[in-house]
Amino acid sequence: MDIDLTNSEKKSFFSFLGLYLGSSFILMLIALFFYYQNEKTLYIDLAKSNMQNIISKASNEIIVSHMLNGIFNKESYLNNQEYKISFYDKDKNFLFGNLEGDFSFEQNFYNDEEKLIIIDSSTVGHLGIWYIVLKDNSLKEKISNLKLNIVLIFFIFYSIITLIGWSLAKMFLRPIKNERERLNNFIKDTTHELNTPISAIIMSCEGDNLTQKQLNRIKFSAKRVSEIYKDLTYIFLGNIEKKSFDKIDLSKIIKQEIISFEPMIARKKLKIDLQLEEFFYEISKDDFIRLFNNLFSNAIKYNKIDGNIDIIFKNRELIIKDTGIGVSKDKIKDIFNRYYRGTNQSGGFGLGLNIVNMICKTYNIKIDVESIEYNGTKFILNF
Repeated sequence: MDIDLTNSEKKSFFSFLGLYLGSSFILMLIALFFYYQNEKTLYIDLAKSNMQNIISKASNEIIVSHMLNGIFNKESYLNNQEYKISFYDKDKNFLFGNLEGDFSFEQNFYNDEEKLIIIDSSTVGHLGIWYIVLKDNSLKEKISNLKLNIVLIFFIFYSIITLIGWSLAKMFLRPIKNERERLNNFIKDTTHELNTPISAIIMSCEGDNLTQKQLNRIKFSAKRVSEIYKDLTYIFLGNIEKKSFDKIDLSKIIKQEIISFEPMIARKKLKIDLQLEEFFYEISKDDFIRLFNNLFSNAIKYNKIDGNIDIIFKNRELIIKDTGIGVSKDKIKDIFNRYYRGTNQSGGFGLGLNIVNMICKTYNIKIDVESIEYNGTKFILNF
């Protein structure tokens, strides 16, 4: 097996394979049994028809020879390897032939796995012959060949079915395996992301008198934990929670949220350029904060030292532009996928832009991305 599976996945894999192969085995046996019976019947009918033709020919030659006072050429029948034939008188006494045995002349046709025998009395005493007994020698061999062919057909097709079943089982389990691995990576990343701010909070709380720098670090780390919690809540509970929709001034919220990012902005010495006009839009306040914070935090995290961030809100259009690492053209189409991470440079576990995309779809907000690798990214949202 070329994919690593857990014990439960292996159990499911072999259960599916066993059920598939077991049911296929039974169905093939049933189909081949009826095929065998049909072919066997055809063989017997064909052999019987050939035997009747031989007897009819022999009977006609006997009658003609008797009427014309000719000689019956019995050697042409006795030397044939495909069958055995004998001729009997009125009292069922053996006259000549190469078939010997006790026969019940009460029946005209005998059929078993070993032989086919036809008893004919159409000569009605010509040349003193009253009965012709003919036995087919080829039936047993033909039936044996038929059985062999059926066994070969069974193994060939069952091998093909086994390969197909194996491939199908792996194909069905591959998405489950991929999701399990993605979930495991997500859990690892989440643990790491939570560990960093929690460790910072613990370290900053050491000592009796906390400095302003320690307080700022605690505040920043607590905000980071809160952001992770909100992201996870939105992804897994966002469609369950009831939300209120109000017309709110989006520019005002943007200004308020930027203040909470000041420690991050100061750490990278970023310059923020705001060009905001008042704009009211009917949206859940929490959803818009989640939308803006994810875009703005990315603009900070992936920016360079002494970089710039432009935030422009005019004519129902919000633009967030940074001077960061940018995104290559071949990756832009993937940035909104859940768990996608373009780089491991700044942590995270690939939920932010997926959340942004979900919110935009919910409120019919059109989002476009323009990016040049190593030169910055611009997100454009049209409300």
